[in-house]
Amino acid sequence: MTILARGNPDKTLALFGHDPWWLMLIKAVVIFVLLVVLTLLTIWFERKAVAWMQVRPGPNRNGPFGLLQSLADGLKLAFKEDLIPKDADKIVFILAPVISAACAITAFSVIPLGGMVNLFGYDTPLQLTDLPVGVLLVLSCSALGVYGIVLGGWASGSTYSLLGSLRAAAQVISYEIAMGLSIVAVFLTSGTLSTSGIVDAQQHGQPMTIGSTSFHIPGWYALLLLPSFIIFCISVVGETNRAPFDLPEAESELVGGFHTEYSSLKFALFFLAEYINMVTVSAMATTLFLGGWQAPFPASWWPAANTGWWPMLWFFAKVIVLLFCFVWLRGTLPRFRYDQFMRLGWKVLVPVNLIWIVALAGFYAGRNAVGLSTKVAVIGGVGLLVLLALLFWPTRKEYKPPAEPDTGLGGYPVPPLSLEVPPSPGVKTLEATREPVAAREGE
Repeated sequence: MTILARGNPDKTLALFGHDPWWLMLIKAVVIFVLLVVLTLLTIWFERKAVAWMQVRPGPNRNGPFGLLQSLADGLKLAFKEDLIPKDADKIVFILAPVISAACAITAFSVIPLGGMVNLFGYDTPLQLTDLPVGVLLVLSCSALGVYGIVLGGWASGSTYSLLGSLRAAAQVISYEIAMGLSIVAVFLTSGTLSTSGIVDAQQHGQPMTIGSTSFHIPGWYALLLLPSFIIFCISVVGETNRAPFDLPEAESELVGGFHTEYSSLKFALFFLAEYINMVTVSAMATTLFLGGWQAPFPASWWPAANTGWWPMLWFFAKVIVLLFCFVWLRGTLPRFRYDQFMRLGWKVLVPVNLIWIVALAGFYAGRNAVGLSTKVAVIGGVGLLVLLALLFWPTRKEYKPPAEPDTGLGGYPVPPLSLEVPPSPGVKTLEATREPVAAREGE
């Protein structure tokens, strides 16, 4: 019995490239409007959900249930004074938020929202476009989006902004590796990097019979590739700079991080890019691991569940569930320390992902080998390598206090042990103000 299905990229890619230019333009405009509306609703949803967790009302003034609060905040930002720091590189300072927002919107162009529908007399897929390497387009847009953050922090001429942008660069490098390795497992299983092809590969579960009972094993990769799904979900939280990984904009340390010096519409573009990235990575997780626009299993409960416009309902229902997980993390977990954050990415997620991919590749190689002895040798050898890797997994060393206590002299970054706070050079002490008075009285 074959459990892992493989997609047919030629069949899915053949559906694209036949639409007239005006229909493609309509699709692009609809996607842009959809992302903006989803951003407004996500902000409202986050405020309401966190307020519910903290036992307070949340936004409830503007519009029914406070639904217009996000729109009111956007209008307020548009009418705020637009300030540019004196020491800023003005051209780069203005272009940085545009780069972040443009990359976030572009990444959504290859996300399949549904199957074939009829629009204005044309049979067309509910997807703007697709490529044989559509998944890599999303990864490249995610990588390019950080350039907006880095350039914005550098061009601001502020130390806090620069530190936030450097953190963002290190964060993206660290967690994009883990995210990319998670997608390698999906590619090995589906046989394609086309987003529509990956959804097609998950469309049908595998038939299985036990006794007189026949059923289907769900084909969603969240179940078949569970380690990759878990690592992907953790990685995208770090990739989007969301709590508990919101270190580039840690207000307790960096005032506001990379966007400290931004105001008005330029700050709104950074805000828009962050929430569009949340929607995009949620849609990507849905496409890669949750069956995309397919109805929740068992799909046989309604024969027409995956036809017409119904797939959009299933798709956005899954996206909303994943967006709630973002909000849930924000309202639950405290911010990581920077060393904890880097240790998780480099010493846990990346090694575990590599071991999992080796095991998966060995399983496929053994399954496709000729002869029972060859299959057993390949699968057993890979299993032995994985076992050895787990046995020799590096563990954290137990902390040992220093032999001699630190006196505070040269123990950087430990400050001196004296609790006396030195006076600020800009503030005169009481003794300094008394001396001129005494001198004048002596005269």
